[in-house]
Amino acid sequence: MEKKVMILMGMWAMLLVLLMMSNAMSVHGISCTEAVAAMNPCLPFLIGAQASPVAPCCLAVQNVNQEASTKEIRRELCDCFKKAGPALGVKPDKAKQLPDLCHVQVPVPIDPTIDCSKVTEDIAW
Repeated sequence: MEKKVMILMGMWAMLLVLLMMSNAMSVHGISCTEAVAAMNPCLPFLIGAQASPVAPCCLAVQNVNQEASTKEIRRELCDCFKKAGPALGVKPDKAKQLPDLCHVQVPVPIDPTIDCSKVTEDIAW
């Protein structure tokens, strides 16, 4: 189990470095790297190592969702999570379950095939 945790942490660190290099600019207050890092408490659930998300994970979902306050931010975060998910071994079915399990309504469908450029909904929080 310790070996799995170490491998997971190594993958996480490597992904963060790659994301920093490829998309370090901030998107109106939150960068891709910041959003992925904020979701760290959700990773065990998202890769299938936990049966349900923990409270810090749900708080992270809520916080990142609140940061996605404009169409542009949602598009950037959509692209960000589409790239980060497969790199981290996120199971798409787990990602789809996360908003409901955390009781957070997200304005963008959680779907690895979504065309992020077509995200248009502007929602007032």
